[in-house]
Parts: sequence; C-alpha cells; structure tokens
Amino acid sequence: MMRADKEAANKMRRDGKSYTEILAALKIPKATLSNWFGHVNWSRDIRKKLTAAAGIVSTERIRELDRVRGKHLERVYGEARGEARKEFEGLKYNPLFIAGLMLYWGEGDKVTKQSTRLINADPEMIRLFVLFLREVCRIPKEKIRAQAIIYPDLDPDGCIAHWSRAAGIPRNSFTKCSVIIGRHKTKRLSHGTCTIYVSSTYFKVKMLEWLSRLPKELMSTGYYANIAT
Repeated sequence: MMRADKEAANKMRRDGKSYTEILAALKIPKATLSNWFGHVNWSRDIRKKLTAAAGIVSTERIRELDRVRGKHLERVYGEARGEARKEFEGLKYNPLFIAGLMLYWGEGDKVTKQSTRLINADPEMIRLFVLFLREVCRIPKEKIRAQAIIYPDLDPDGCIAHWSRAAGIPRNSFTKCSVIIGRHKTKRLSHGTCTIYVSSTYFKVKMLEWLSRLPKELMSTGYYANIAT
C-alpha cells in the first residue's frame, strides 16, 4: 500500500505540478520526489512540458525586458537629439564647430551606432578633428581613442609616435596597430592612416543630429544675414 504522502505527491505530479510546487504543499524534499518519480516515464514527460513552459515564460520575460530597455534607450536618445538641437543653435556660427562637422560629414563613419569615428592620412585633418572633439564637444581626453592603420613593413611604434604628435593625444590613447596589405608596392603612405574615435552611442546620436541640420542651415540665406560683419 502506497504511503499517504507519496500518494498525494503522485496525484499532484500527475496533475502536472513541479517538484517545487509539491515541496511547498507537502513538505517532501525534492531529493525524495526525484527518487520516486525521476525514473518514471510519465513523470519525465511532465518534466519536459514544465521545462518547455518555463522556457516560454523566460523568453517572454526577455522580450518584455527588451521592450522596456528599448523604450528607455529611445527616451535617452531622444534627450540626446533634443540636447543636440539646442547646442546647434548656440554653436552654428562657431567656425571650429562647422569645420569639425564638415570633416565628419566627408570622412566620418555614419553607419555604426556605437562610435563616432574618423579616419584620414592627413595629420592636420586629424589634429583639427581632435581639437573639435576637445574644445567644442567637450569630450574628455581619456575618452578620445586612436588607432594607426599601417602596412606590414612599417614600424608600429614609429607610426604611433608620429600620429600621437600629429593628433596631440598621448600614446596610451592608441590601441594596437591594424596591419593591412596595400594595393601598390611603392606609392604608399609612410605612416599609414589614423583613426580617431569616441565610443559613445549618446554622442553619436548627437553628431548625426548636428549633421542632419547642418546642410539646411548653411544653405539658408538667413544664416549669412546673421553673421556679424
């Protein structure tokens, strides 16, 4: 004859209850329940169903978290765009602001979301863009990173030293050089190229907002009418 607590546990298990639910109701340890039902086919089938159901619940929770996270991020990025619009009005006559945006419009990465990145072989252009980031955008110097892109026969340390001087940023701001194979064996850049970047989606949103407003502003007759003579 089956003991009373096992009979009650058996009924609950057949009703589709988990070990946790049975433990809560009958105070029977999970180890005992596993010993009773762990090797029984019908109980295994119930475990599979419970596992599948738990997976569905878990997936729904993840989706809900993603929706909440998405709403939060959209709010934050909306604030970034609003901040950028206000700043644009105060900076649109600043020559360094305009120069920095024009550089990025022509040479910068507009595709990726996580970083504001510009690559060029002209040291003066690199230096000007760094100045724009520091003086206009107020990016802390430790947040401005760089990478030299070089050919296999170039000296990595020498190239980093060159671009560090050109950009006016310390050598410890540079990541490991990226080595590429040039298409031409002789007509190559003696120090490769330099990438300057800031890893911040918030700042990238602001940069793209500024760029979206720049052409219309520069082609407006009212813009030039307000420039002091």
